[in-house]
Amino acid sequence: MTEDSAFALTCPIEAGEADMIELAHGGGGRLMHRLIDQVIRPAFATAATDFTHDGAVLDIGGARLAFTTDSYVVRPLFFPGGDIGALAVNGTVNDLAMCGAQPLYLSVGFILEEGLPIARLRRVAASMRATAQAAGVRLVTGDTKVVERGKGDGLYVNTAGVGAVRSATPLAPQQVRSGDLVLLSGDIGRHGIAVMAAREGFDFEGDIASDTAPVAATVLALIDAGIELHCLRDPTRGGLATTLVEIATTAGVEIRVDESAVAVSEPVRGACEILGLDPLYVANEGRFVAFVPPSAAQDALTVLRRAPGGTGAAIIGRVAASSRPGVLLAGLIGGTRPLDMLSGEQLPRIC
Repeated sequence: MTEDSAFALTCPIEAGEADMIELAHGGGGRLMHRLIDQVIRPAFATAATDFTHDGAVLDIGGARLAFTTDSYVVRPLFFPGGDIGALAVNGTVNDLAMCGAQPLYLSVGFILEEGLPIARLRRVAASMRATAQAAGVRLVTGDTKVVERGKGDGLYVNTAGVGAVRSATPLAPQQVRSGDLVLLSGDIGRHGIAVMAAREGFDFEGDIASDTAPVAATVLALIDAGIELHCLRDPTRGGLATTLVEIATTAGVEIRVDESAVAVSEPVRGACEILGLDPLYVANEGRFVAFVPPSAAQDALTVLRRAPGGTGAAIIGRVAASSRPGVLLAGLIGGTRPLDMLSGEQLPRIC
């Protein structure tokens, strides 16, 4: 279930809670979870529905397929390292990969604002085609709609994807076990900062480009190497911290993270200090975390470090049994503090 929203949404919730949930321009992780739990889940949940995953794993005639969908409302449409088209393809491919699937087919829906220059749409479409080819997927169907001038912010994109599940075992937070090690595939924070810099015209010291990229080949390499995987998740909206809190809460465990092991480039760290942002909560679009047993960790690291952009891959934490699920961070300057789910959107409209 996607955790983003491009518009203000107000809805009643259960008695005893606040009168309204208000989500504007991206929504916060905590508020969006309340919306999903109290409105979306009761309306759509079945016994087979898993709202904690990046996609659905379906058994169709003996074939296991992964299916996912997402919508993209990033502003601006073009930013260092990518654009809305590349982002849409990579985001959907990566959600399928988090299900342990080989991405195969994508659909695309364009919501076009009246007056959008055709050259801009052509540029986005060409980017999607090139990105899909690089990721090894095919764009096979789609749709276009036009909204009135001033109602669509230029262009929104929706994508859905289908993939063939390659993992022999389920990959989900419910599979996380005490003793598992937490691996991160690379440095964090580049996507959110790159988009913010392009939007606001900031000129930070050092080049900062989005990390948007497909990670499916790396995930399939882990599977093909026979590495035991328990859970995969890409830390997009809400960043690494929110992703780990979501997993810990669902799995009912405590995750202990060593901040010094989390790679953050100096330009990103400097930009975050200037903007008053915590890189642990800044969105990524080409990174993922993997939960593996200790016996598989070194082999998994070897695979990750051979992958494009994987030189910063590291073991960043460990899972422990706990009666109080959550995430504890051992800080850079000593001390330990709990991490919480992002309560508001630090950087709205970044995906």
